[in-house]
This record gives sequence, structure tokens and C-alpha cells, in this order.
Amino acid sequence: MAAVSGALALSSLAIPAAQADHGGDVNEKPSAAERFGTSPNRSALSTAAAAAAEPVVSNVTVNSGKAVAVGTTYAKTFTVSLTASHASGIEDAYVDLWHGTDVEDDIDGLLVQNEEVASCTASSATTSTCKVTITATPGSDLYKNALAGTWHVTAGALAGDGSIYWNDFHTTHKVQRYSKLTVNASPEPVTKGKTITVTGKLSRANWETFKYAGYSTQPVKLQFRSKSSSTYTTLKTIKTNTYGDLKTTVTASTDGYFRYSFAGTTTTPAVNATGDFVDVQ
Repeated sequence: MAAVSGALALSSLAIPAAQADHGGDVNEKPSAAERFGTSPNRSALSTAAAAAAEPVVSNVTVNSGKAVAVGTTYAKTFTVSLTASHASGIEDAYVDLWHGTDVEDDIDGLLVQNEEVASCTASSATTSTCKVTITATPGSDLYKNALAGTWHVTAGALAGDGSIYWNDFHTTHKVQRYSKLTVNASPEPVTKGKTITVTGKLSRANWETFKYAGYSTQPVKLQFRSKSSSTYTTLKTIKTNTYGDLKTTVTASTDGYFRYSFAGTTTTPAVNATGDFVDVQ
């Protein structure tokens, strides 16, 4: 049963000191009973009866479907929406994001909702869409770089008759280290047929040092668009060096913009450099 996982207690988990005084303390992850103030006795129900009794949850959308990318300085607040339905209507909802493999004894990161009660808007007598916000802070909630990647999403809903849906593995979502990408094409201007050297750097947030560090050995595309076009074309793909630096050469042919483009990884979002214009004479 999806609801069963919500009854797990987390009081014995150890957490790093950097996280201990923050709202993302893993010991603060509630169970269904703690969140909604009741816990249905699922063991007394048949599987079919329990499934029929609990609310149905759908359309859990985190940050409008985009990965949550967090830098080094500012907290990132994002919205989560959840649609739930039940014959008796929907009273409340709950969402959190947690990192680990097992909610009972292997959780090392937690992002809890900011509100005590979700904001629920009914579209009918049985169905509501509920919204909450969650804040991720580098250095406290996100206290180590190893937390970047895939997180589990807990979804819960409370029906008007007191029945509960709760699933600590409802879906997953990515929380990533914010990325930056630069480009510089020179010389400017340049004679047609001469060599243009294109340099740049791919870096990403380090949640432990609060600085940006080069992202090494990553494939990055060099792209070009002519002055009269709005579309970039890939010229070649190169890899960043140990320090995240990029460098390659091309032959000058026509006026236009050069940029580097990074497709992203599980831990780091995709990013495009702002195009650098070169005047070819």
C-alpha cells in the first residue's frame, strides 16, 4: 500500500551539524499521522477496500516540471502543485522532497514545505488542486555536493472523511547545482579566412565552499549563428579540461555569433553561453 510508507518514524537518524538547526533537518520529516493528525488502520482493511477508501493523487508538479537549480548565495523557493480527488472532497495536502534510498534508515537530505496547510482550490465537489512552496538553501538544506541529483517526492492528501493517501516514493525530481558558461571569440574584427580562437569556461555551484568551480571533462558544443539568422548550428563538440576551461579554433567566414552550449547532467542543468559577435571583414 502506498499509504503504509508514511507511517515510518525517523527519530533515530543522525544528521550533519550544518543541517541540524535548519528546517531541512531530516528528523523533521513527518509521517502521515503526524502531518494530518490521524492514521487509518490499513491492516484491518483488505487491499481492495483500502485502495477504494483513500484519495487518488495525480499531477504532482514540482517547480513547473523543471529541475530545481540552486546556486551558492541565494535560497531557491519553488512551488509544488498536487491534484487529488475523493468522494468526500479534499481537505489538505502535503509534499516534501527527500534524498536517500530508504525513508526509514537512509535519508540524508530533506526539503519540507513552508506552509502548515496547503492552499487547495476545488474544481468540483470531489477534486481539488493544492499548492505549497518549498525553499532550498545552499549550505544548510543543501549542505554537500553529493545531494545534487535525483530526489524522492513524498505526496500526501487528506480527504473530507479523514482517509489519507501517503506515498514517500510518489515520484522523483532533480535538484541540481546551478551552472554557468562563458564564451569569448577573438580576434574581433577578423579577416575572412583567418583563424578565430574561441575560449570559455563551464562552472557550477559548490554548496560546500559557496563558490563556483570548473566542471571538468564535460562535452560542450561550439555553435554559430550568422548575423541574419536566429538559429544556432553546432560546429563541433569539445570537452572541458580539468579546470572546466574550453578552447578551440575555427576559420572566419561570415559575421555572426559564437556560443558554447552544455546539455547538462543529472547533477547540473543545461546552459548556453551568451553569443559573442565577431565581425568578419
